[in-house]
Amino acid sequence: MDKSKYNWYKIAGSFQELAFGNNRLIVTTANKKMITIAEHAGKLYACSYTCPHAGAILADGHVDVLGNIVCPLHHYRFSIQNGRNTSGEGYFLKTYPVEVKEDGIYVGMEEKNFPGFL
Repeated sequence: MDKSKYNWYKIAGSFQELAFGNNRLIVTTANKKMITIAEHAGKLYACSYTCPHAGAILADGHVDVLGNIVCPLHHYRFSIQNGRNTSGEGYFLKTYPVEVKEDGIYVGMEEKNFPGFL
């Protein structure tokens, strides 16, 4: 992963600040964008706020034992590591890199470089 193509946004000062519930998912904001943060096996992952299929809020779903985020609406499953649809429907979930540093937890979002029109 080329970390230089990302802008990094602090989402929490520590793991404890994230306050995960039993489903291991929370919603937070990075760069004015709502995203889902998942915890599985002690690691953090970030992905889109909604399911790419029907727009359900992913944080209302859960993380299964294999580390897939499960949509609460139709139970489509997506790898939280790479966004691949693991239940076979062919959708793709947007994921973001997460870094845990001494001063907090950060989510990386790619820079958008639009050509100038002026």
